[in-house]
Amino acid sequence: MTAIAQTTAAEPTTEAGLEQLLASAHTAAVPLAALRPTDRAELLGVVADALDAAADQLIPLAQQETHLAEARLRGELKRTTFQLRLFGEVLRDGGYLDARIDHADPDWPMGAPRPDLRRLRVPVGPVVVFAASNFPFAFSVAGGDTASALAAGNPVLLKAHSGHPRLSVATADVVTTALHQAGAPRGTFALISGTAAGAAALQDPRVKAGAFTGSIPGGRALFDIANSRPEPIPFFGELGSTNPAFVTPAAAAERCTEIADGFISSFTAGAGQFCTKPGILFVPAASALVESLRSAVLPQAAPLLNTRIQSGYAEVLQNLTSNPRLKVLAQGPGALSDPPAPTLLLTTAEDILAEPHALQTECFGPTAVVVTYDDESLLPALAETFEGQLTATVHATDSCEVAALVEVLARKAGRVVWNQWPTGVSVTYAQHHGGPYPATTAIGSTSVGTAAIERFLRPVAYQGFPQHLLPEALRENNPLAVPQLVNGKRAEQP
Repeated sequence: MTAIAQTTAAEPTTEAGLEQLLASAHTAAVPLAALRPTDRAELLGVVADALDAAADQLIPLAQQETHLAEARLRGELKRTTFQLRLFGEVLRDGGYLDARIDHADPDWPMGAPRPDLRRLRVPVGPVVVFAASNFPFAFSVAGGDTASALAAGNPVLLKAHSGHPRLSVATADVVTTALHQAGAPRGTFALISGTAAGAAALQDPRVKAGAFTGSIPGGRALFDIANSRPEPIPFFGELGSTNPAFVTPAAAAERCTEIADGFISSFTAGAGQFCTKPGILFVPAASALVESLRSAVLPQAAPLLNTRIQSGYAEVLQNLTSNPRLKVLAQGPGALSDPPAPTLLLTTAEDILAEPHALQTECFGPTAVVVTYDDESLLPALAETFEGQLTATVHATDSCEVAALVEVLARKAGRVVWNQWPTGVSVTYAQHHGGPYPATTAIGSTSVGTAAIERFLRPVAYQGFPQHLLPEALRENNPLAVPQLVNGKRAEQP
């Protein structure tokens, strides 16, 4: 058995231990921020290589602690190292700095001369990241929040999730060793354990931002801590989403079987434990979709991540099934067992309009609600009943009149999906994984994709400075060769 496989869970971080970690992160902030972007890109690449090399030790630990399949975990680890390297590309490009130069202009038409102004983004300082349970690699120790915060030039204090404690320690060991060997400042990354330590770190004045993926109650509690500090700080929380999907009559007639099969695959993916699971499906009552779903063969029961999630899922499902407005449409044997079989519930548009909050409750696990409607013109009004969402989906044809529905969904969700399913969240440049509250606590931010780096940067403008005192990215000779917006126009790069 390898040394990593023998890893034990970390004890809760003590007050004295947390103070040491906070002091180290505070000390590391200046030299880490001072590194050239290309040097930070090298750090991220070294971490990615180390994680790939440790896969055969990390994957078995993840299987033991999360019940997730090996193939799923290997794919997730690949995604994790890919996003580390992708942020390296962002750093090498330099566009994330948003470097802007306005030369002095004595004839500026506002009525007064314009001074020489130069603006760019700089790191915010140490960041506390709260790991998620459902993605033990991609949203955990070395996941997207850690990658984007490090890429921005900020030390990271990672609060381990109790659902995979040994994996968290093992992954953190890989990350810290790689950073040390690559020459990163001491304190660039550290693991903390325990609820109390996480809350205390978020309250510490040396911490300048927080990031979280998890439940609405947990995320809201941390959000309130971040905002009640003497110096409030940005808190980027991803909390909850039911991700409604709407099927028009034309689409149901054209692709009934395809839509039914795709929906079942999507809402049961990962045993229904994806934050982008389509939890509510609107279908025309006159279509064959309801019967297709009623007679469909649902996937076999799969274990949930841990006993706490299992008990929470069972409680929510029992509350839903006890609501007289909901009926069981399809259900495997042992819906409340451990592991639970998938469940489809059925209701009507009229019932959703009458009691939206109760019927739209997020059920984290293999359950979804099917809603029948008689009049397609009701769809925009039904969409209006939802709170903020990570995603919203439309299944329609090009000839369908769905502009009003799409307009509502674009106000309600951070990502609107056309004739696909939302459970695939590609790590790319144009991705947006966020949305209005309670999907997230920061409506303008994303936790997936290269734009995630913007959360952990703040703008600074330099007025009238001599060249040698300016950051390199703002100098006339632009030694970093980063993109610059000069006098409102994109400058040619040397």
